[in-house]
Amino acid sequence: MADSTHHTDSHPARYDAVIVGAGFSGIFLLYHLRKLGFSCRIYEAGDDIGGTWEQHTYPGVRVDCENWVYQLSMPEVWEDWSWSELYPSGQELRRYFAHIEKKLDIKKDVEFQTKVVNAQFDREKSRWRIETQDGRVTESQFLLACVGIAAKRYTPDFPGAEHFQGAIYHSARWPREGVNVGGKKVAVIGTGSTGVQIIQEWAREADTLTVFQRTPNLALPMRQLQLPREQDFMKTVYPHIFRDRETTSTGTGVESVPKRTCEAPPEEREALYEANWRKGGFHLILGGYFDSLLDPQANRLMYDFWARKTRPRIHDPKKRDLLVPLEPLHPFGAKRGSLEVDYFEAFNQPNVHLVNLREEHIVEFKSHGIVTSSGAYHELDAVVFATGFDGVTGSLINMGLCNTEGKSLEEEWKDGATTYLGLTISGYPNMFHMYGVHGPTALSNGPTGIEMQGRMIIDVIQRMRANRLSSIEATPEAADTWTKRVEKISNATLFPQADSWYMGANIPGKKRQMLNFCGGIPAYEQACTQALSNWEGFTIVQRAHLS
Repeated sequence: MADSTHHTDSHPARYDAVIVGAGFSGIFLLYHLRKLGFSCRIYEAGDDIGGTWEQHTYPGVRVDCENWVYQLSMPEVWEDWSWSELYPSGQELRRYFAHIEKKLDIKKDVEFQTKVVNAQFDREKSRWRIETQDGRVTESQFLLACVGIAAKRYTPDFPGAEHFQGAIYHSARWPREGVNVGGKKVAVIGTGSTGVQIIQEWAREADTLTVFQRTPNLALPMRQLQLPREQDFMKTVYPHIFRDRETTSTGTGVESVPKRTCEAPPEEREALYEANWRKGGFHLILGGYFDSLLDPQANRLMYDFWARKTRPRIHDPKKRDLLVPLEPLHPFGAKRGSLEVDYFEAFNQPNVHLVNLREEHIVEFKSHGIVTSSGAYHELDAVVFATGFDGVTGSLINMGLCNTEGKSLEEEWKDGATTYLGLTISGYPNMFHMYGVHGPTALSNGPTGIEMQGRMIIDVIQRMRANRLSSIEATPEAADTWTKRVEKISNATLFPQADSWYMGANIPGKKRQMLNFCGGIPAYEQACTQALSNWEGFTIVQRAHLS
């Protein structure tokens, strides 16, 4: 619901905490802080709770983590909720968030269609001044950024796109009424996770589908399962699942084998790969030997197994070499993969065409199609930009944040992001971000990392209240040390060898750096807990009474 009161600088609304974003992170924080007696308000730019699942409604949208781990751990939510599929669709996840609302009554403290456009901490007041796009002003002691990693979409600047007379869609801004492509000539630009999901759907519906691919998606079989309505047995083990997921590196409950790939006899290695392949999902990568993303030789053995399994599914030799090349273009698993059902089979259909953007590039859009550098003209009625996001950092920059000296976060981070503990930023007292820069984030199961980080933030806020602290702020030295630690861990892996959005490499001009903590959830939690326990790396300000 929206607040009809027009708050200004002279009469601002005041809360203990303003939470930006009503996805998993924002809901978790609001629910627990509210129970502890803190006054909170969520500002949500969208129309409903659900975060990325409210925003993304394109065809085929689906989570790629098993539902057992991809949910909140509060019993009042899961006790009378049952999933219909192992990997829930976007539609089912929206129903799940409606169920959350029914159980937790979140919306009474949410203002929808409310975008934060400017925020700065006032040292004199020890409060944040937050301005929304409608000119309203709010003050709060804490600013909690729960904006995720995919709030700022990226659209390439193709010449002539404004003259195209067909329809252009971005996967992150899909028409709520859907898109009918029956009998139409359509194209998808991009083969990341979103592109894979749209391609699978549109290949069955469109007259012709042209896929513009720069880098093949090394997608893994989903092994989707329809689930029975009766799930009481699973619910008896949910508490164990929620506890155990935080003990694994990726928060999925799947852990790697503590053995080097090349130490295993070939028959043992093949048996492990085969067992994980049959399980489906990301088990091949996550449940393999621990050095699969550390050692190039180990990684190549896993890639070759994947290629042997996948290449026979594609009939045309040229398409086969483009979709599953014999020589990998980057380490297996170093770019964000996807789960698929019949993605590779789609390219066996006569109506599905593949354009290799490594051999020819898009020159321009014409009124009814796209021209490539080979001289080919692709007549089209509709085009989808499945071109992703200014991932991880873009969501925070999009909030109009400024440090205490008035310098924008966008300006500060133009030469690379720096954070402390993947939770806070020097120069931004009392601000914490979740599922964002330099946390486990994109290398982990979302709800696992979110709940872990959320508990730490809530503990900090409680301790600040108990000890009458008005503000805490990461020191520049601590932020620099943490950022270097993130980079050092990353450099010991194969992730930097791929131009991925993990590294910020998908956005022209963006600093190339690892944006996620690669050391795993247990190591991350240990580092944060140790630092936060005695305010290591923070400057604290204490007052007898908070204004």
